[in-house]
Amino acid sequence: MKATTLRIFLSVHTWVGLASGMLLFIAFYAGAITVFVHELQGWERAPQATPSHAEAMDVSQALVERVLREQPKAAEGLTLVLPGDHGPRPSAYWYETATDTQHKFVFRDDGELEQMPGRSGFVQFIYDLHFTAGLPRTWGTYLFGVVSILYGLALVSGVVIYAPVFLKDLFALRVGRNIKRLWQDAHNVVGVLSLPFHVIFAWSGAVLTIGFLMLAPFQFLVFDNRLMTVLEQDFEIAPHVEPAGVARPFLPVADLVRRVETALPGMTAESLFYHDAGDANAQVTAYGEAPQRRLNGFGGVAVNAVTGEVIAAVGPKDFPPGMSMLRGLQTLHYGNFGGFAVKWLYFLLGLAGAFLFYSGNLLWIEARRKRRQVEQPGQTRFVAGLTIGVCLGCIAGISAVFLVAALLPGVSIAGSYAVVFLAAIAWAFLRPPARAAHELLWLCALLTAAIPVAGWIGSGEHLFAALWNGHWHRALTDATALAMALAFQRMAAATLRRGREGDPHSVWSLQ
Repeated sequence: MKATTLRIFLSVHTWVGLASGMLLFIAFYAGAITVFVHELQGWERAPQATPSHAEAMDVSQALVERVLREQPKAAEGLTLVLPGDHGPRPSAYWYETATDTQHKFVFRDDGELEQMPGRSGFVQFIYDLHFTAGLPRTWGTYLFGVVSILYGLALVSGVVIYAPVFLKDLFALRVGRNIKRLWQDAHNVVGVLSLPFHVIFAWSGAVLTIGFLMLAPFQFLVFDNRLMTVLEQDFEIAPHVEPAGVARPFLPVADLVRRVETALPGMTAESLFYHDAGDANAQVTAYGEAPQRRLNGFGGVAVNAVTGEVIAAVGPKDFPPGMSMLRGLQTLHYGNFGGFAVKWLYFLLGLAGAFLFYSGNLLWIEARRKRRQVEQPGQTRFVAGLTIGVCLGCIAGISAVFLVAALLPGVSIAGSYAVVFLAAIAWAFLRPPARAAHELLWLCALLTAAIPVAGWIGSGEHLFAALWNGHWHRALTDATALAMALAFQRMAAATLRRGREGDPHSVWSLQ
């Protein structure tokens, strides 16, 4: 390959990575945690007894009836989330189109109906942070769609740059006085060895965030504004039937669940979507897991809510090609296959991806430092401060979110994250980069180490009690937090050591 061509790819890789790297750090660090989105449900409060199947059905039925009685408009489209992976208590969601608002309803401990924001709780916040970076949901999602495309471009250019020395440097990790070489080797090794997963994340990230926007040229130029009509059958289990305008009582939740699980053997219903509840033509569509040795383990059954007649039953192998591909991408993106082994693999890959983008920015800084003067260029100090503030502010902010959820349940989760995140960025610019990195890493270590303590106070169950009681999710969460806190502490010590003993001609020097 010509040297000029290689330089072009290097320039593309550098600037695309710099433009999207810090947002991708947030996406990967938050994404690593949201792999365990179900396991983290209820971590911040006392363990709740799992109700029996009969009790769960009775409470779910009471919740549906209460919501429809107090919120008649919810009959147009109400989603009931059954007890299980999403928590021991049922919840109901209603999306109000007129105000673009999602309403969530649950029963309080005293049996009264409580209305909550549609997307509430610290787990849901971290989940949203993964693809919005804390920005308003719509704009953040679109931004990450663009970032996913830039991410793909960075992957392609990185492979082209690394290809000439692929075999020679694949497992090279040259430890020595040349810190830039060490970071370069680590960056390359992590990027190449996890390349297949990064291709999946970039592709699926773009499709899941701006997939509909990517269809726009086909919608207007090829299908004459009828593409959504063509695709409708791919997105619905059964076609919608207009309401008859005649009131009819619908079947109990327990009966509906029994019918749908009989119609699709092996499926465990997780949610029921009521369409026109209380009408003679009311339909209920049940969704749930139906493992069938396929990447897509998702199934759905549509029944008449009044008669219980099965309208359609679609298992994983029965989905049309478009929906099969979409479900497959979702499964690949979130690691919802292969059990806990894959979840832990995705967790480690998420942390490795965050390191990849953090190290990319450090390499940019190292490549532009002045080697014969102590004072470094302003742009180098700016990127160093921004990188430290955004990346370490994200880590500290997410750890703070755990603490607030357990200790201050009435305090805004989003507000708490924003305060810590923005304060970290401000601190990174007020202090010398090396000093700021050392101090913010210590902040990350302390906040992360406090997670098990906060969980103990909030739930009344410490790490060893969780192990003794067989609450493995809580025990593994606390143990992982302690391990990560130790890692941050070691990184803080290494940063301080380099600042004192390393090359003085660097923004990371304290000399």
